[in-house]
Amino acid sequence: MHECCSHAYSLLFTSHWNRLANLSVSYILCGGNIGNSYYSATCIICCLQMIPSDSSRQEEDEENEAPVKAKRSKADHAGEEVVYHPVKLSRNDLYRPPTAEELNQLKEAESLFHCSLLKMQMEELLKEVALSERRKRQIDSFIQTVTKLIQTVPDSPEVEVSDLSWLSGAVKVPFLLVPKTTKGKFHMAPPSSIDLIGSYPLGTCTKPNVMVDLAVTIPNDVLHPKDVLNQRYPRKRALYLAGLAQHLASSSDIGTMQYSCLHGNRLRPVLLLTPPGKDSSSFTLRVHACPAPGFFKPSRFHPQRNNIRTEWYTGLQTSQSESSEPPTPHYNSSVLGDLLPRAHLQFLSAVSSQCSAFTDGVALLKVWLRQRELDQGTGCFNGFLASMLLAYLLITHRISNSMTAYQLLRNALNFLASTDLTVNGISLAKDPDSTAPSISEFHDAFQVVFVDPSGHLNMCADITACTYKQLQHEASLSMQFWDNPTVDGFQCLLMTPKPMIRTSDHVFQLCELVKLQSSCKKLNLLSELMDHSGDYIHTALPFILSLLQQGLSQRIHLLTHSLSPDPKWSVESEAPKHKAQPPLSFGLLLRAELSSTVLDRGPPADSPKAAEFRQLWGPRSELRRFQDGDITEAVLWHGESICQKRLVPKQIITHLLQLHADIPESCVRYVGAMVDDVIKTGSEVSGTGEEESLVVVQSYDDLSRKLWRLEGLPLTITAVQGAHPALRYTQVFPPRPLKLEYSFFDREKTSRSLVPKEGKPCPVYITPITVICHMEGSGKWPHDRLAIQHIRAAFHIQLGELLRKHHNYTCRPCPTHLDVWKDGLVFRIQVAYHREPQVLRESLTAEGLLVVRDNDEAQALEMATIHKPLLTSTLHGLQQQHPCFGAACRLVKRWLSAQLFSDDITEDTADLLVASLFLQPAPFTAPSSPQVAFLRFLHLLSSFDWRNNPLIVNLNNQLTAVDYTEIKNGFMATRESLPVMFIATPKDKKLSMWTKRSPSIQMLQRVIMVAAESLKVLEHQLIDGSQKQDVRVILRPPLEAYDVVIHLNPKQVPLLDQAVDPPAITFSRGVMSGSAAQPGGPLPVIDYNPVSLYLGELREAFGDLALFFCDPCGGTVITVLWKPKAFIPTPFKTSQVSARSVEVTGDETKTVPNVEAILEDFRIMGKGLVKSVEARTEKWSF
Repeated sequence: MHECCSHAYSLLFTSHWNRLANLSVSYILCGGNIGNSYYSATCIICCLQMIPSDSSRQEEDEENEAPVKAKRSKADHAGEEVVYHPVKLSRNDLYRPPTAEELNQLKEAESLFHCSLLKMQMEELLKEVALSERRKRQIDSFIQTVTKLIQTVPDSPEVEVSDLSWLSGAVKVPFLLVPKTTKGKFHMAPPSSIDLIGSYPLGTCTKPNVMVDLAVTIPNDVLHPKDVLNQRYPRKRALYLAGLAQHLASSSDIGTMQYSCLHGNRLRPVLLLTPPGKDSSSFTLRVHACPAPGFFKPSRFHPQRNNIRTEWYTGLQTSQSESSEPPTPHYNSSVLGDLLPRAHLQFLSAVSSQCSAFTDGVALLKVWLRQRELDQGTGCFNGFLASMLLAYLLITHRISNSMTAYQLLRNALNFLASTDLTVNGISLAKDPDSTAPSISEFHDAFQVVFVDPSGHLNMCADITACTYKQLQHEASLSMQFWDNPTVDGFQCLLMTPKPMIRTSDHVFQLCELVKLQSSCKKLNLLSELMDHSGDYIHTALPFILSLLQQGLSQRIHLLTHSLSPDPKWSVESEAPKHKAQPPLSFGLLLRAELSSTVLDRGPPADSPKAAEFRQLWGPRSELRRFQDGDITEAVLWHGESICQKRLVPKQIITHLLQLHADIPESCVRYVGAMVDDVIKTGSEVSGTGEEESLVVVQSYDDLSRKLWRLEGLPLTITAVQGAHPALRYTQVFPPRPLKLEYSFFDREKTSRSLVPKEGKPCPVYITPITVICHMEGSGKWPHDRLAIQHIRAAFHIQLGELLRKHHNYTCRPCPTHLDVWKDGLVFRIQVAYHREPQVLRESLTAEGLLVVRDNDEAQALEMATIHKPLLTSTLHGLQQQHPCFGAACRLVKRWLSAQLFSDDITEDTADLLVASLFLQPAPFTAPSSPQVAFLRFLHLLSSFDWRNNPLIVNLNNQLTAVDYTEIKNGFMATRESLPVMFIATPKDKKLSMWTKRSPSIQMLQRVIMVAAESLKVLEHQLIDGSQKQDVRVILRPPLEAYDVVIHLNPKQVPLLDQAVDPPAITFSRGVMSGSAAQPGGPLPVIDYNPVSLYLGELREAFGDLALFFCDPCGGTVITVLWKPKAFIPTPFKTSQVSARSVEVTGDETKTVPNVEAILEDFRIMGKGLVKSVEARTEKWSF
């Protein structure tokens, strides 16, 4: 399903849902607990009566649908909003006991829904997808028009089926004539009857894609009982549709006219008609040509019978008798399907009449299927099957006739999750006749079995086992999070689209589908190709899926494939060839713990299964001896870095397709890790930072152990905690151990430190890795803030001396920290005293009273010494559970920094946002690849309702359902005083300390807009192979939006090699190749980045006039956005003339910013770093 279809539900639902959301908010603010008492019910009823009535709602809906210019109401003319007044109830009415109906509604809401809100959401959704009365009138009118036109189809003389001379040249036959000819006579005649079939007469037709089915019965004298053979009937069916199209083409009452195929089946073409003018897009009439009921005997279509003769299909004479011909079950079911639509409608109408909620239940199930892209295309689980499934559950008494639509949906999903129709098929036939096939015979012919009421037709004939497994998986997943009170079940279940590119961890495409012809030949699929009437794509597909399933086995949870969209073409065009359809896409849901294993170990060499293993893997299989002494067959795949190991499934897929299906690697387009390139490091083995992060963590662990073992300190160390993104695997480009080229630097003799040499490029940037060292509490600690700082400085000195003495580390103590040069990395140790934040909050008044007040200094210290180390250790644990978490965070932060948002969405905030995707992935599973996590991050950022909801990140699974409720209620009660982006964690339920200072409302809106556009562009690039493949386009910010661009000298940008588009020319930064130096030696230049220092000076000097943005990962520009309020002329004050010019008008003297002088200041302050300053706009001149 296209993205636009998924969003259509959201658009349909928004208008009324906003009103309900506001109602629920107002109710929560009243302190209610919905669904628990009669008084809450009264409150809801009173509030609901404030909503416009159904009639006004219907009128509004119809006005929205009407394409004519809407009339403005009086309120609109007056420029006022409609005001709703509460209904006044008498005291008796207000306190009267609840009626039996109200009690039943309350009981239902309490037992079936998490709260009454979910029930209201479902009811509102049903109203939005149902057809309005106005739309129904339009449909009925168009049906009458088309019916009258079709009834006047003229007769034509009888000709051979292959003779098309009676057709005008403009209209083509919607059929691929392979082979060219077949026996039989044909002539046009008016239909014997015209009937409505499908969802519209049943009442289960839903928006947004309204499709109405019309069955036109081909007269008996046009057909012959033996037309079931050799495609005679399907060709006559196509000819009859072409005759109808030729007749309707001359009518002005018909809008557009196209051919299509029913669920992609080329044997069942249909004619699509739309009304003319303004209503052309509101619905489509699908015309089917069918034989009269009972014209062909159902027994002719037994799945073990043959109706396509090999001699006719191949054109070669054979000695095969009819009994030895291969069965054609798919062809048989295609023809049989045309005999039964009226009987199916009668059956469903009878079932529907007994269950009042049947139509609503089907509507909800159709919405659920559409959001998962399972309801359209070849081999889909369409709305007809959804209706039949509910009918089956009703007649087998698995659900009762009195159940609500909610209960029908829930029971249907539960049945799908727990029933495997690929093993145990089901049947709607109560008393099938003796000629009807058995369930086992259906299983022999088809992968999925669901038999219709006649007992002869398998309604799931075209569905592959993989598609049904996907359906089962989705149903099981829905049931899991539906019962979770911490998940918004309605939003996840029915409102969130799940396109394959965002659902599957890895996706690959088969591009040149014509190659599947050679696959059919190599796999020896002539019989199956005859059965599918030459459709080599869907002939080979089940065999390719089975092959991949066998090869990937334990590496994947699920293998899915795209459902080829129903082709549509003009009635004046030839039917498109099979190869014209879009590439076939396949999705892999990976097992994180097994997917990247480089060794596939097979059976022992003397095992009977060894031959089967060798046959599967071909030359890649070889005998290997293992440490346990076993000699077995094995396959070894290439993969040195974790990044390369993640692509082992790609190696498996390309090898198997080449070996068994004759599909070359050039035809396989693997898009599982395309985005990963933007965080790849320039090391010898290409990787995405996991190996570098592991080296940092190992070095930190070693330092931590050595700190614990230090002796001679006056107080013992109680904890050593990392507080740096590199220690949780989320640093965009992790620090690398460096070996310095000392000749590149000057030396500062007194402190044994290196300093930059004048005239040289800026030296390599060395990140200090923060480590918090907690000392034990003691009465020896002073109770004065200044004294505590002095004690900490003394600890830094003593720690440095001990580390130098025992381990020969080069150390530099400072009042605030101790820098340690170890293993080519710099660790910045900060001693912490747990009571210091409390001391900073205490102060004495003039009267000598002790006052405790929170302040920024105490909060900053608490953040640095308590909250950041805790977050680092927690996210380090999350990385151990989900190996791709760190790489996902790095991708996200690379995008944020490239789009100049890194100062608004901080590193800690970004890590928490990504963590939420792993901890609460509903309606998805937790990501197992960085790319899919990045796509979901962009979707979360752009679609989450930051205004009305808190984002709750349940770290370590510490929050209960009660905590969730408390957080949401507290959020609603104090919303106006909280940050615009509110993130709650187990240790921070009320304040959202991580987003307290940023982003602002304006910046969040900008981030949301850019995230939505990036998601759209990136998904399109990943899915559409015809696009120029450059995923870095989403990392290039549009500079047109900024007023000034400061261009920097690349020579002085130390992180230039991390840029989105690194320049071809590189500069020496004082680093040698090879492993890190031994302990000791001079201290390198630490944390020296001229770009960030210059940026800080600009913000300090001109922060009141402008906003400054820069990409911290190698960005060579600083962009400037003027603040409009800063350019409003202000009265002259001698204390406020910095960077301002004086303007005198009459008696008034005012000052305005002197932009020319400010731009000159930009150049002067950045001398040596700034290359040029470009003023792009003159916004300030207003």
